[in-house]
Amino acid sequence: MSTDSAPTAGDGPTREDLQEQVETLRDRVESLEAAADDDGPKKMTIVATQGSFDMAYPPLILASTAAAFGWDVVVFYTFWGLDVLHEKKSRKLKLSAVGNPNMPMPNALAALPGMDRLATRMMEKRIADNGTATIEELIDVSLDQGVDLQACQMTMDLMEYDADDFYDGVTAGVGAATALQHMADSDVQLLV
Repeated sequence: MSTDSAPTAGDGPTREDLQEQVETLRDRVESLEAAADDDGPKKMTIVATQGSFDMAYPPLILASTAAAFGWDVVVFYTFWGLDVLHEKKSRKLKLSAVGNPNMPMPNALAALPGMDRLATRMMEKRIADNGTATIEELIDVSLDQGVDLQACQMTMDLMEYDADDFYDGVTAGVGAATALQHMADSDVQLLV
């Protein structure tokens, strides 16, 4: 008895029916992929609010990585985060030892004068020994890859910062409405 016999009405779809369904699904997937490509690159907005040494890294690493994938990336720096873009202040950012559960010292010891500076130096040494990029290098890489590093206008006014205080290439004086519009158009929004 041959297994290639034609199915009867109650046996289910024929080979031709299945082939037609596969072709229909393939056409639909191609159509969806084309529509997704028409939307352009993915967009990401990061709001960076913290200006400590250790918190300068996450937005810059995420932004430069996304830009390397061809994403349209904006990092909106506000309040203490603005110090990361400030050319002089970014070189003096500190890692807070107090209240950091991952610091290898008790809070009572971490609260002593000079401990933040010591913790920062320890981390700077680890970064140098590991060959990890510095904050300044990550800013340069991000800008070179087209990341739009934005300085909040209200915070600039509050902190009495001038556009000349920031690294070359930083977009100074961006308002919250502009940042919100980019967030609304973004595929990914992060608050760091």
